[in-house]
Amino acid sequence: MEIKGRILAHGTIKNRILGTDGGIISFIKDYDGKEKLPLIIPGFFDVHTHGGNMIDVNHITDISQVDELSAFFASKGVTSFLLSVMTDEIDRMEEVVLILRKAMEKGLPGAALRGIHLEGPFLAPEYKGAMPESLLRAGDPALFDHFQSISGNNIRYITVAPELDGMIDMIRHIRKNGVCRVSMGHSAAEYEKAMEAVEAGVVSSTHTFNAMKLFHMHRPAISGAALESGDVYCETIADGFHLHPATVRLILKTKGYDRVVAITDSIMAAGLPDGKYKLGVNDVIVKDGDAKLPDGVRAGSTLTMDKVLRNLLRFTGEDVSKLSRLVSANAARMLGFEDTGTLEVGKRADFILLSSENEVEETYVCGKKVYEKGGV
Repeated sequence: MEIKGRILAHGTIKNRILGTDGGIISFIKDYDGKEKLPLIIPGFFDVHTHGGNMIDVNHITDISQVDELSAFFASKGVTSFLLSVMTDEIDRMEEVVLILRKAMEKGLPGAALRGIHLEGPFLAPEYKGAMPESLLRAGDPALFDHFQSISGNNIRYITVAPELDGMIDMIRHIRKNGVCRVSMGHSAAEYEKAMEAVEAGVVSSTHTFNAMKLFHMHRPAISGAALESGDVYCETIADGFHLHPATVRLILKTKGYDRVVAITDSIMAAGLPDGKYKLGVNDVIVKDGDAKLPDGVRAGSTLTMDKVLRNLLRFTGEDVSKLSRLVSANAARMLGFEDTGTLEVGKRADFILLSSENEVEETYVCGKKVYEKGGV
């Protein structure tokens, strides 16, 4: 297959032709045609989502629901994603992890499920957010190994609170596995403990500034450690509710554009109107697009990745060529997926076509068109 466009490759957007063979990019060459061409950028990679389009990950009971999510995400420009399983009863988490494994083994019709994100149960009660406190646990390497075994070694990402008993040793244990990356979040950790966790192998900060102890001039805490540590990636929810646009800009100025991973942290209400929804065991009320528990605690978002990009463009005033890495390459690099995230010869042909308003027109996964506006 060959496709012409204003293609983002090697850090620049130019008129180019992209060729694919067997789902891989076989060539990218300059094109001097004068016709109006679509913008083509790498497909989005969402590492943190709890669902969308009326499907909650913790309530999944059948592979068909994963298929539905795959198609829904593809319509929003996603070509790769992880599904986030939040703290729940152990047997429910086991069931969901097994279904996700089977879905990955089967293959999906739209965006590719590249692994599982466990957001819990190893989290701190003080910053539990929407996590059920009674189900939270201290560090337990054997329980992680149990989940990883059920998943077929497909747990690629886990959020933990570094200050919990046994957690530093557990972080080292997880990193020995070689597959799973560890993120710190839902945590009351002080700066020193967070930095110890980074030394032990933490590579990321889960939804930075949200559900974590905040920076103080005398006690930088976990948020300060995340910002200071050069190699740590910072997840960022750019919906205008979780973080003020100025806070997003501050994170970018502190971390640089190669260490920020824009996420949705979306719930089943993503893509849907205001109303009453679920997030795991919780009731959630969405009003004016903002998702909260009945007590007012924010509970995930209603974002989709295409909206994330448009928000980042609006918040920063930067262009797509600079911001694309926040929604694609950085996530792939953080998780160790070297086959996607940028448009280069030898990588997966995962890309999207955008309109002049940065709306998704077409989505391609491994060179196959999986979404076209107006119907495929």
